Amino acid sequence: MRINAFSDVCLRVMMVLAPAVGLQTSRVIADDIDIPYNHVSKAVIRLRDLGLVDVVRGRSGGLRISVEGRRATVGSLLRSLDTREDLADCRTPAGDCPLILGCGLRPALRRAREAFYAELDDIVVADLTTPQHSGPVFVSLNTSTKP
Repeated sequence: MRINAFSDVCLRVMMVLAPAVGLQTSRVIADDIDIPYNHVSKAVIRLRDLGLVDVVRGRSGGLRISVEGRRATVGSLLRSLDTREDLADCRTPAGDCPLILGCGLRPALRRAREAFYAELDDIVVADLTTPQHSGPVFVSLNTSTKP
């Protein structure tokens, strides 16, 4: 199974927001995940509509993951973003596929898609990332024990 590009952007936005403290801007998120700003903006709007992010408008505004977003699983998020009715394209330029009436492929693919999502139902999006360390990390390369 493959997820579409829009679902991928939405997952990445959620993964950036999960460990973040305070508000983040769509522009900064776009730069962080190296995805065009307009794609991130569309993802933010959809995630807001799903109740997974809170958006604060204005000069000092931004977005943060919502309480519901912290509980969202990868499976539930992907299900809500999947707009395809069927994985198989049963329409041709000449019309519907002639095998459509007796075809078992479409129901089999629906079951496979649901099994894919079910496997991801136990994974909470917020658990996919760790908090970013603030400030520089200093590692001593001196292995000498002399003062």
